[in-house]
Amino acid sequence: MVAESLPKSRVPLFDSMNRIPGGLMLIPLILGSIVGTFFPAFLEMGSFTTALFKDSALPLIAILIFATGMQITAKTSGPVLATTGVILLFKTIIPAALVAALGLMVGIDGILGISILALLASFDNSNGGLWLAFTGRYGDSRDRGAYMASAVNDGPFFTLLFLGISGLGNIPFLVLLAAIIPLVLGFIVGNLDRKWTEVMRPVPNIVIPFFAFALGTGINLGNVLTGGLSGIFVGIAATLITGALVYFGYRFILRRGNKAGIGIASATTAGNSIATPAVVAAADPTFAPFVEVATAQVASAVLVTAIFAPLLATWVLKRQGGLYGEDDAPDGDERAAAAPHDDGRPAGTHNSPQADP
Repeated sequence: MVAESLPKSRVPLFDSMNRIPGGLMLIPLILGSIVGTFFPAFLEMGSFTTALFKDSALPLIAILIFATGMQITAKTSGPVLATTGVILLFKTIIPAALVAALGLMVGIDGILGISILALLASFDNSNGGLWLAFTGRYGDSRDRGAYMASAVNDGPFFTLLFLGISGLGNIPFLVLLAAIIPLVLGFIVGNLDRKWTEVMRPVPNIVIPFFAFALGTGINLGNVLTGGLSGIFVGIAATLITGALVYFGYRFILRRGNKAGIGIASATTAGNSIATPAVVAAADPTFAPFVEVATAQVASAVLVTAIFAPLLATWVLKRQGGLYGEDDAPDGDERAAAAPHDDGRPAGTHNSPQADP
């Protein structure tokens, strides 16, 4: 059934959630924390109620990772792979290594009330939906194809990997392997049969609200205020540090000149990373005391980076004259045709993709 034939919502719950960056995950997470704090007996009713609203997080996250793997295609051009590699190196690998090095100096407690777990979960991934929305307007096919970086760094794998190889966490090899198997299997199935890719494409919108609610039930609201305020700092730091790194990668490795500011738009925290602290604690109980506050901090970072990173990227592009000027960017009459219309979008474009949860 096409979207136009769907009945009009009496109360636009879904659309209202999507107007908030990461809202598809943030709002159920908050609702879950309210229920977990004030109505815990509801979660202990048993049967399907407990299974869905309290115990569903890890299985549903696994389904999401499997579906994410299906979106990674093996047929990509060299420039797309080069751009993807730069983003993975400067947005994921180097930031994760820096956070791990900090952890070796100060311990897993971290600094200023921000644990190494919260920092890793906020720094080593990116919001693919916002990247697609931004590059769809200001980038080209190389940038849009680099969405693969978000597909690869989405989920807890890199956090588990760097905690394990740094010695900060006791992460068994089998746990690392188990974390990536759903992604690999999804990649295989999706490349063998692209119809399955289309079948699984709606999975994020289906499972994210439910596992977010389940994660929220483990968060005590007493920790949310503290975690939320420090999470704002985490989000600002994640944008500035990882954004600068990717900018330099775009400018000096990819040699994108005045379009290097596009890379800053990758300096976001994916909504799925809100689940990472719980996944890490399941692998290594040493991190269990940090899960509540870390989850709240990461949730704040998701919102802050979703707003700050695109604004900063646009500002840098404007300052350097890069809003237009690429080979495939509009100029002359084409630029006039591409000027924003009343709805704020360039002429001839479709609606931007929804932000990644």
